Amino acid sequence: MQVYKGLDIVTNKVTDEECRGVPHHLLGIADPNANFTSDDFKHHASPVVESITIRDRLPIIAGGSNSYIKALANDDPEFRLRYECCFLWVDVSIPVLYSFVSERVDRMVKAGLIDEVREMFDPNNLEDYSQGIKRAIGVPELDHFLRNEASVDAENS
Repeated sequence: MQVYKGLDIVTNKVTDEECRGVPHHLLGIADPNANFTSDDFKHHASPVVESITIRDRLPIIAGGSNSYIKALANDDPEFRLRYECCFLWVDVSIPVLYSFVSERVDRMVKAGLIDEVREMFDPNNLEDYSQGIKRAIGVPELDHFLRNEASVDAENS
């Protein structure tokens, strides 16, 4: 979801402060209404990896869908011939994960998550949450809340 333009809080895009001077790539490059596929990722990521290695730096592909990484590292024979890959898998206990996610959502709400989604929400349209950035976790879930908010506002006007 972080490849899409917009909804920086909802998609939990890394901030400049969090980057700590380390360049990050492919954030906010895709049209929010388009479907960015694993083939799109492969097409965009390959030249970025090349530019990083030419500068004698180590490219790190972090996060994202496994299908994106598979498309790049497994389904692209040229990529496999050019680069050695090391895969790290992080496993966490469910209680630790739930605690982390709960705290993360609280931080995102405080940072303006609801207002960010509200800006793109149109109460007069039935939204399609199967396309583009609207598939981001939290966006479809806020639909009911924002529709009720709009109807309450209309009743109180």
